[in-house]
Amino acid sequence: MITALSDDTSRLRATVDFVSQQDSETLLPLLLPGLDGPELRALVERCRFAHAALLLFPPHPRALDAALTECGLLPGAAPQPSVVVRDRLAQRHHRAAADLDVGILRPAVHGRDGRPRMVEVFTLTVPPGSGLEAIAERERAHHDEAHVAFEVAAPDPLVLRGLRASFARYGAAPDGGGYNPHENGTVFYFAAPATSKADYRRIELYAPGDHRDQLAAHLAEFRAGQPAETMLRLLTGAWTTQALTTFAHLRVPDAMDTDRAVDIGTLASAVDADADSLSVLLRHLAGFGVVTEEAPGSFRLTPAGALLRAGDPGSMRALALMYGGPFYQSFAALTHTVRTGQVAFEHVFGTNHFDHFARDPRLAELFDRSMAASRRMFEPLPAHPVLAAAARKPRGATVVDIAGGNGELLTHILATHPGLDSVLLERPHVIEAARPRLDARRCTFLAGDFADVPPGADVYLLSRILHDWDDARCLDILRHIAGAMPADADLLIVERLLPTDGSPSLAAAWDLHMRCNVGGRERTAQHYARLLTDAGLTLVGHTPLPLEGRVLHARRTSPAVTP
Repeated sequence: MITALSDDTSRLRATVDFVSQQDSETLLPLLLPGLDGPELRALVERCRFAHAALLLFPPHPRALDAALTECGLLPGAAPQPSVVVRDRLAQRHHRAAADLDVGILRPAVHGRDGRPRMVEVFTLTVPPGSGLEAIAERERAHHDEAHVAFEVAAPDPLVLRGLRASFARYGAAPDGGGYNPHENGTVFYFAAPATSKADYRRIELYAPGDHRDQLAAHLAEFRAGQPAETMLRLLTGAWTTQALTTFAHLRVPDAMDTDRAVDIGTLASAVDADADSLSVLLRHLAGFGVVTEEAPGSFRLTPAGALLRAGDPGSMRALALMYGGPFYQSFAALTHTVRTGQVAFEHVFGTNHFDHFARDPRLAELFDRSMAASRRMFEPLPAHPVLAAAARKPRGATVVDIAGGNGELLTHILATHPGLDSVLLERPHVIEAARPRLDARRCTFLAGDFADVPPGADVYLLSRILHDWDDARCLDILRHIAGAMPADADLLIVERLLPTDGSPSLAAAWDLHMRCNVGGRERTAQHYARLLTDAGLTLVGHTPLPLEGRVLHARRTSPAVTP
């Protein structure tokens, strides 16, 4: 044990010396041989050497404090749980994660350039006779958790894309990564090239902020080199859908807090669940950032998990229950859709989803709430120039929301523009649900369908409607709208657009969903432009919205075309 403690202290001292002596300009060429000249200077300007990490194995906390003190580091506070490293060790050594008491400390070290840096110290407590000695021996030999980290200064998509390309050009391969919502930071891991002259085989690139678009591309490159693991994760995706649905159905998020952890026994009692099974569920969801395990058997809700609370504004609980409920059942018949081109939902339930939900008030309410749960997509829409211009008209203006659901979008538009009036065109039972939300002095409730679009308004809205239908029905809808629109009126259409360059897109997933469950489809901007032209309208342009949405702006360009 004395030899092991001495070895840990020596490795810690070597890491402290390394951090204090290195800087970006000297370290990057060691890690990426061949990097020099203008490209080295560009990387040095964009990323700063921040820390080096190692894993230690003290027999008890006092031994860790002694090692830190001997290396000139202040012991400070007790280590915080390190869930990521704990889970990596559990997977690598086929042990239960709850048996591994892994913590993390970040003592400060000053570099030779005077800049503050850190040593990231992971600790696995290995008491004598604990049975963990083999793990410590193997990890000391292989240094799997050792890495060096660079922090990106002022990251943006172009900078991150350039850094990733530079690392790849000099032999560094993507090696995983993730987004940490608690500190709002994105991590890109790389495996150093075989020719690296540094002792560290892993490189961390840390970008403050949420850069999950760049992370998705990075992880896709990583998974391309691990096809079996990638396929296994894909095949088990349905398990995660049901885990999230169960999490929401049992109202577990409502019994948790984002500020403090709750022990599994208390939580299980609160939601009437089996404690052991609930802990398994939560550990799975921890891998997706829905909860974090602060200590063995003690879980805290993350901001992502809080989106599944029942009563919170912007709750996505209804989506979880819908995707894990009726749509989950119909997706089991996706083969029928792909083989025949027919809608799997109708094959499973015997009718289209609108009629199926309308027959069951509970499902109808759930469906309407699930549609409203995507409010983030249209949150910026009230500020659209078309609506702002309509609100400035001295005579006043009217906005018609066609199939506007429970009035969620209209509520925000009217709150933003007090001078606007509105019309909500919807099915009778949906209108009744919308009445409490909208002020009857500023909203006219019109029961009907697409043939009943009222004439003479200033702005017409179609929010996530056209993707429900095939081209023939879309053309019919657009012609009804064009026939009702005055010559100077505007049409705003909210949809996701399929990319034309093959890039990853949420629209591709929704395209499959619409074919399987609804009978509609997602489309490219060019496809929508053709439909609009055939209806006597012109696509003026389109601008981005959250969740990969777009708002398309169209106007009349010819006399009304009657359907």
